[in-house]
Formats: sequence, structure tokens, C-alpha cells
Amino acid sequence: MQEKIVGLIRQTIPDDSQHIWGFAGLSGLMKRLFGHIHTKLTIIIVCVFLISSSCSAQGHEGFAVYLTKGDIPPAQMPALSHIDITEQPVIGMDDITEYNANTHQITLTANAFDRISSLEVPVRGKSFVVCVDRKPIYWGAFWTPISSISFDGVTIWKPFKSQEPKIIKLDLGYPSSSFYGGEDPRNNAEVMESLEQAGKLTDLPSATTVDKLPHSMKGYELYSWSEDNQWHFTLITGTNRDKTLEEIIPKANIVSPIGWVQIHVAGVDAIKTVLGRLPQKEEIFWLAGLRLEQTPPGNVNIMLPAASIINTIKEYAGRCGLKLQVQM
Repeated sequence: MQEKIVGLIRQTIPDDSQHIWGFAGLSGLMKRLFGHIHTKLTIIIVCVFLISSSCSAQGHEGFAVYLTKGDIPPAQMPALSHIDITEQPVIGMDDITEYNANTHQITLTANAFDRISSLEVPVRGKSFVVCVDRKPIYWGAFWTPISSISFDGVTIWKPFKSQEPKIIKLDLGYPSSSFYGGEDPRNNAEVMESLEQAGKLTDLPSATTVDKLPHSMKGYELYSWSEDNQWHFTLITGTNRDKTLEEIIPKANIVSPIGWVQIHVAGVDAIKTVLGRLPQKEEIFWLAGLRLEQTPPGNVNIMLPAASIINTIKEYAGRCGLKLQVQM
């Protein structure tokens, strides 16, 4: 009976889907979980479990480049209100070793580069969609350098297999940027944030060389904790999602071209200097702890300092024309 259930699940879920649980151990898993319950309910429960696990895994894949389902030609893409993407990306986060934030050059692994250089790209291009967690952000087309047809969108030129280094580039227009029309979508905040959080972004300006920090549509978040008898602070761009501890405590400082800011300093004077670089009327939300329930590693525990330190920083922020709100 277990073999029949496995067969039914295989018919329900495509072979090329990725799941947390493999089919090889499914019979043993079902036996432990359900024993010999021969009901359709068992099938439904296991199917839902597998499907929901797959969706959960896909929801955190970050930046990826997908081909279009049905291989939609670039000329037809602007006329479509909805575009389906393939099950698997042609370029995933694991395929990327570096993404240059200024030039949009992507250094690929050897396997990924071979995959892209082996793509069949017609002279009228092959459509792709740039996504974050499978959410489409913008589209473009792979283009072959032997084509005599111009294109006014984002392109990735098909590389030669022997090319070194193994780099592709998200470029504007073909055969040159003078053929491009519209705004440049490559600096999308979700894309850059995803790449930055994965540690893939390079060539970012140093926070110490930036005189003025950019305005943030959702304000800034400020976190503090005591470590080695000193107060540490991280100022980070505000977002709708909850930050993880792993995002807050790194010592690296980032000010990306698209406005993503993440600055860590130690000491009250240091955080006052950082706040002084923000535009007037900027909103800052100083959080007393993490919204997500997490176990702090080591001695790190996000918390507010003593009232005297809070008042000192609030007073300075006020003199700078900033709106600092302490959220207990």
C-alpha cells in the first residue's frame, strides 16, 4: 500500500520539484508517522506536507534569474500582464560568487558559466526574469553578439565558453546603451538587499568615506547591545520585514549605490557621528529588542542602554533635526 501512496504522490508533484524530504526515504517516513493507516487522508496530509515544505524552501532563495515558461520571445514580453517562470532558475544565488554593485557584472561558478554559455539564444533574444524569492522584479533578454537586431531592454550577452574570467553582465540595450529606453531597473532595492544579505555584493563604497547618508523611504532602524564593556550600535535601513540577529551584529559597514545602509560602530560618540550624516527630518526607530524570537549567540543581547545614554543620543538627534523614536 505504501508503494501505491508513493506512486500517487509522484503523480501529484512534478519530478523536477525540489522538496525537503526525498522520495527515497518516504516509505520509511510514512511507516513511522502513520503506520498502516490506509486512507486517502494519509495521502493528503503527506502531499500537503511536501508541497508546503517546498514552498517554504523556495521562499528564501533570494536573487535569481529565471527563463520564461514557454520560452516567450522578448518582442512579446511588453504586451503580457502576467509572465510564468520556469520551475528552476537558470542562475541561482549559489551560482554567483560576486555581484559588482557598480557595474552589475556577475562572476559565476564554472558550472553556471558553462550552463549560460551553452544556452541556445536566437538572434531575436531569449527572455529572462530577474526575481527575488521567485517574485518578478524586472525582465530582460539573453542576446547573442552575432545578432544584427537591436534591443531596448536589459540584456545578458551570451558568453563564449573559453572566456576568462567567468563573468556575465546585466547590461542596458543592444548593441549599446544608446538603444536602451526607460529607467534603469538594475539597482532595485530588493535585488541589492538580497545580494548584500547573501554576501555577494562587491565594490561598495565604504561608510567611512560617505559624508551624507541617503534618505530612506521607511526610515532607519537602530539597534544596540553591550559587548566587552562597551555599547555597540547598528544603524540599518528600515524595511517591512523583521531583521535577524545575523543581519544586525556583523562589523562590516555598507552604503550601497541604491541606498541600502548598514553601519556598525562602538561607543556613544561614534553613533552620534553616524546620526549626524543623516538628512534632516529622517525618522529613526530605536528598537529595544528583536521582533523575531532568537537565541542570542554568546553574550550578544539586543537591548537599550541606560536612560542617561538614551537621553544623550536623543538630544543630539534632535539638534540634528532627526525624528528619533525609542520603541520599548
